[in-house]
Amino acid sequence: MAIRLKRSDYQKMLNHAVSGLPDEACGLLGGTISENGDKVVKAIYPLTNIDHSSEHFSMDPKEQLASVRDMRQNGWVPLGNFHSHPESPSRPSDEDKRLAYDKTASYLILSLQNRTEPVLNAFHIEGGDAVQETIVYDEA
Repeated sequence: MAIRLKRSDYQKMLNHAVSGLPDEACGLLGGTISENGDKVVKAIYPLTNIDHSSEHFSMDPKEQLASVRDMRQNGWVPLGNFHSHPESPSRPSDEDKRLAYDKTASYLILSLQNRTEPVLNAFHIEGGDAVQETIVYDEA
């Protein structure tokens, strides 16, 4: 099982994260689940971090609702979310694990600790345990 992500969607996440500095950036992933269980990202939804913090985030509820509506209109499902770590590695913090309420979601973390070499990782988080998921980049 992997997360399939277009390079252009990765770039969209990166642009959102950089533009949000010094705060964490956040957003949702919408798409489909293939027959083999891969999560195929069809859209990235950059959202506002209403906490305006470099150490944690809260997604704007109105933007979340609009994103989920758009997913439904396109026949997609929520696949997970993403957020950035402006000054720390691409791994779930204790707070990330504590707040990971959806065991079906993928949690993507984009580290900007080294600005010239951003690192994106995906995780399945359940019961405080984080297991890294594979990201497969598709062209476009």
